[in-house]
Amino acid sequence: MTDVQHLLPCPEPVRFMDEAGTLVPGGPGELATERGYALPSDDDLLAVWRAMVLGRRFDSQATALTKQGRLAVYPSSRGQDACQVAPVLTLAEQDWFFPTYRDSMALVARGIDPVEVLTLLRGDWHCGYDPVATRTAPQCTPLATQSVHAAGAAYGMKRRGNGGVALCYIGDGATSEGDFHEALNFAAVFEAPAVFLVQNNGYAISVPLSKQSKAPALSYKGVGYGIRSEQVDGNDPAAVLAVTRAAMEHARAGDGPFLIEAHTYRLEAHTNADDATRYRTKEEVAQWQGRDPIVRLQRYLLDRGALDQARVDEVTAEGEALAADLRARMNLEPEVRPSELFEHVYSTPTPQLREQAHMVAAEEAQVMHG
Repeated sequence: MTDVQHLLPCPEPVRFMDEAGTLVPGGPGELATERGYALPSDDDLLAVWRAMVLGRRFDSQATALTKQGRLAVYPSSRGQDACQVAPVLTLAEQDWFFPTYRDSMALVARGIDPVEVLTLLRGDWHCGYDPVATRTAPQCTPLATQSVHAAGAAYGMKRRGNGGVALCYIGDGATSEGDFHEALNFAAVFEAPAVFLVQNNGYAISVPLSKQSKAPALSYKGVGYGIRSEQVDGNDPAAVLAVTRAAMEHARAGDGPFLIEAHTYRLEAHTNADDATRYRTKEEVAQWQGRDPIVRLQRYLLDRGALDQARVDEVTAEGEALAADLRARMNLEPEVRPSELFEHVYSTPTPQLREQAHMVAAEEAQVMHG
């Protein structure tokens, strides 16, 4: 019988610090160390903290833009800040990132222009940034389809031998989709260097996890495919960073894919079109507000003397400047051209597409010149 113990996740989510920002003695923290997860350095955690502060300010500004009619829709990731930011900071230059529709904060942490991030949600383009230049796939709205893309891209990088890893974000609802399981199986069989990060926020829109899966944890789903798996406290930035870093190293070393389940919570509604009060209580939300990943890490860093109030004020001001710039540029009307309909459809346009483009160009010229 094959030994599968090394595939199993921790029985409890990996955790280094509690809600108060205090290191956890023994328990999962000790088990994490035994499993080779090292507590990140202060410098690394400061980078995560800064990116979370900026990311949350971006997120709140984007939420406000929907209310002002500047965005058609916006899925907030407030509360999932550690899951959004920390894994992205583990990416190397040659790695690829495959986000979902909720991962706008992660794209900002990736260094993508916030206006380009919101272009999809404003309705200008299907993707506002260059996927090849940024090594970031377009945000994926259909559930789990990006997991198959990630598995294929990871296998392609393996064949090229460039040492790249594909990091794929998944929601808990997406684990009920066939594409998710096909991606895990393909990645496992071909030992593709892919890391699948499930952000388990407890709800697939309004459907609670208990109505989706009877598994002890979603991380156990990887074991059936022969994939090393782990579960982590998704609101502990140190644990998320440590586990993801280990997973990326595992994949990069040629040891195959890795599945991570991060237990977290979205504090806002599913989108601005959702009424979350219909399926969850104020008490539940308040409980998770007390587990805020930014507050947790900030307290830890302040207590260690790695962070002071002057730096807090500086990064807060940086966030306000980011929000002001985003407001100003999003308030400009986008320039649109009818000919854009035909761009980036095929590398070599079909005869039918060329015919349609000529027809639209002629109509546009007629309008312009009366």
